[in-house]
Amino acid sequence: MQSKNHFLLIDFLKLFAALLIILHHFSSYGQLAEDAKSLLPGLMGFLFDYGRYAVQIFLVMGGYLAAQSLSAKTNLRNPRVLLQLILNRYLRLFTPYLVALLLTICCAWIARFWVQDEFVGESETLGQLLAHLFFLQGILGLDSISAGAWYVAIDWQLFSIIAILMGLLPNFRSLIWVATGLIIASLLYFNRHSEYENYFIYFIGSYGLGVLAYLAKNQGDAVGSPTVDTIVTRLAQGLFGLIGVAILISSFQELWIRNLLAYCVAIALIIWGSRAYKDEKHARFHTAVLMILWGSRRSYCAFLLHFAFILLANTVYIAWGMHTHHDGLVALALMLVAVVLSWVAANYLYRLVEMPSRKLKLKF
Repeated sequence: MQSKNHFLLIDFLKLFAALLIILHHFSSYGQLAEDAKSLLPGLMGFLFDYGRYAVQIFLVMGGYLAAQSLSAKTNLRNPRVLLQLILNRYLRLFTPYLVALLLTICCAWIARFWVQDEFVGESETLGQLLAHLFFLQGILGLDSISAGAWYVAIDWQLFSIIAILMGLLPNFRSLIWVATGLIIASLLYFNRHSEYENYFIYFIGSYGLGVLAYLAKNQGDAVGSPTVDTIVTRLAQGLFGLIGVAILISSFQELWIRNLLAYCVAIALIIWGSRAYKDEKHARFHTAVLMILWGSRRSYCAFLLHFAFILLANTVYIAWGMHTHHDGLVALALMLVAVVLSWVAANYLYRLVEMPSRKLKLKF
């Protein structure tokens, strides 16, 4: 059936989170969103208010998968290997990201002829583009070219920090203690102050929960010695539980849905994260599994491209005069077409750009 390297929950969450954040953005920008809301105020309001929480799913999964990948490396203490790993992560994110940025810039240029809305933004500058290419736009305080560009920058920061910690710290036990400190500091302080939102410390609470979730599983091949592996697993499980208590206690003072959601996703990964597609009990879901795998593989590209289609859909809606009728059904239909086209385009970006670009690796 499917390769044992593909896990049902992880691929489902990737697809679900990508689709939810795409719908959140479609419900947030332009005349199209306003008119669609007149038809389905409850649904559109829900997507606008709560769709952004899908980012927590991305973050927890990102930490889980980073720990899974990095724990298999045996030579992270070598600075050259560590730098190569971080730069190759940049290259893997960069190529489809660049294509999506250029497409978004073209769509924004077209949109400015008809769409007079703040989300379209002013014409991009060379400095703004260069900052995006090096994932520095948020740190430099520049406007984002695309709605998803900030997350790519944060993902690279978080992966780099975890890789550096694994390279510097003597063992997994040290990593667990340091990660726990960072998680608690992030969830209970830094994540509640917007001035830190362009830096890894703002998001490492959720990302770190994913790291702990992986280490809390019985990974016999991750550490080496069964005795040491048991100690690492139990330590990760114990501190993971203490973090849950801290989140629960802090919720009585002020409820932070994103912290609770991140913790629940991490729990799900601990319990079901290793369930592979080859499980014969789920053979009857073969078609559904194939659809999940297809969408999961293209979720990053769809995430990168969808803002360009938000621009195009709003442009068509206004340029053809449909906005003058304020017809919610027409707006919703056009929105759904744009969502579908985002995934169609993502398929081509995945096959023609992302897959070939994975061969681009630095070796020194």
